[in-house]
Amino acid sequence: MTKKHILSFENTEIAFRHSSNADLKRAYWLFKLINVNLLVKIGPPITNFAVKIGLPIKGLIKATIFKHFCGGETIRECEKTIKSLESGGVGTILDYSIEGEDDEQVFDDTREEIIRTIKRAAKDKAIPITVFKITGVGRFGLLEKLDAGGELTATEQQEWQKVQDRVLAICEKAHAVNIPVMIDAEETWIQDTIDLLALNMMRRFNTGKAIVYNTYQLYRHDKLASLKSDNELAIKEKFILGAKLVRGAYMEKERKRAEEQGYPSPIQPTKEASDTDFNLAIGYCTDNIETIAFVAGTHNEASCRLLTQQLDAKKIDHKNQHVYFAQLLGMSDNLSFNLADADYNVAKYVPYGPIKAVLPYLFRRAQENTAIAGQMSRELSLIVKEIKRRNL
Repeated sequence: MTKKHILSFENTEIAFRHSSNADLKRAYWLFKLINVNLLVKIGPPITNFAVKIGLPIKGLIKATIFKHFCGGETIRECEKTIKSLESGGVGTILDYSIEGEDDEQVFDDTREEIIRTIKRAAKDKAIPITVFKITGVGRFGLLEKLDAGGELTATEQQEWQKVQDRVLAICEKAHAVNIPVMIDAEETWIQDTIDLLALNMMRRFNTGKAIVYNTYQLYRHDKLASLKSDNELAIKEKFILGAKLVRGAYMEKERKRAEEQGYPSPIQPTKEASDTDFNLAIGYCTDNIETIAFVAGTHNEASCRLLTQQLDAKKIDHKNQHVYFAQLLGMSDNLSFNLADADYNVAKYVPYGPIKAVLPYLFRRAQENTAIAGQMSRELSLIVKEIKRRNL
């Protein structure tokens, strides 16, 4: 397939083509502020307190950090973002970002909202994949008890059945309308239960096409082996393995808990080890492209470039539906839009939901950005480069 341009992650004209001058300036000041570690540390408790006591801070949040990293409070509010991404050849992954809830009615409501994202995706090629978290439809403590091998009470057994029914309803709808759905990874002490649920859904719905995807956090030292054993299982049982590859999202929490409870950390000893396993996972998936459909969820330029090189070396079409690149809205536009311009399958996670409910997600984005100093300065330098190119 002929490329429109030679792939370059330095091309800010393509990267920010969808951004107005005002968008660019807002992003510049937002990343400058996020770069101030003190602000990121004291911001969450102050913001949570202000929201709790009813200070009129929601408007400020919605116009700044929420506008940059989220699509809106509802699917309807995300429409502008969906169209903007589509204009640059980038798909949308609608991500209903409610988390930390503990109520059966909320879990039912969340199931229905996730099904609405699937129905919305079925109408539009601009939304190629959907996603949800098991803790969005089930209680964390229940999953924790299951993972630990605890015996459930009769009430908890009924509760667990409801969780499984919600997951089944979501995957059934995805299968019925032919839209892939990814199950996000979570903390290690509930992940075995999530993995089992995901594999059961794949057995049921991935016989002809990858509909259900599980997530492999390669900052865990055991996940490359899990990916390989799951693929062997998929081959044996004749279903397609759906795999989202990420480095991971709970490193500090995981290490702290392991230290406090006196067990070996599940996290890789170094970032280099995580990078190695992520890149090996890319190689394994491309070697097994017939039996694995995968999404490379990464903001790492080297890993993105490696995947493009492997696709070319192994003569895998850029538009092969078993390969997607994915990044988060508001980050790494130089990767997303330049990859899309070179005819690769790319999609952005577009979180949405009520501002108060999405705050934990937003704070994690800010904290991640400051934790990855290189990524932070990279984002800023590209924004500055484009501002200069536009003579703003």
